[in-house]
Amino acid sequence: MSDLDELYQSVILEHDRNPRNFRAIEGERQEAEGYNPLCGDRVKVMVRVEDGIVIDAAFQGSGCAISKASASLMTEAVRGKPVAEVEKMFTEFRDGMTGRNDQTTEGRTVLPPKLAVLGGVKRFPMRVKCATLAWHALHKALATNEQEAAGSQ
Repeated sequence: MSDLDELYQSVILEHDRNPRNFRAIEGERQEAEGYNPLCGDRVKVMVRVEDGIVIDAAFQGSGCAISKASASLMTEAVRGKPVAEVEKMFTEFRDGMTGRNDQTTEGRTVLPPKLAVLGGVKRFPMRVKCATLAWHALHKALATNEQEAAGSQ
């Protein structure tokens, strides 16, 4: 295992043991759940959006180290970002993990810098769903917010 692989593995394990934003968001929020029936991972992602900016993001649930670490890293990466930028991050992450965007550097998928530690997961196709589960839930939660905003106009 290379030094970089070891570093990435240690970051994933740290986020699994001490996930960031592993809590409920109280009050008004958008939320969506994700479930992977193949392995039992289950996550609920909650976001608070104000004036088109994700001002808070959190998650709850249970799953493997990769799904928890991915949710933890995701909540840190999206806070303070405009919804349009978060949606772009979702697309880049999903496409990078699934091979739709097959840009690689030394065999690694190119991901946004804060999420690069998850790039090695692509080598294990059965684990890609674990890494993308929270992202799909976030995408659904944000879509719900857009639908509600359109309905109130």
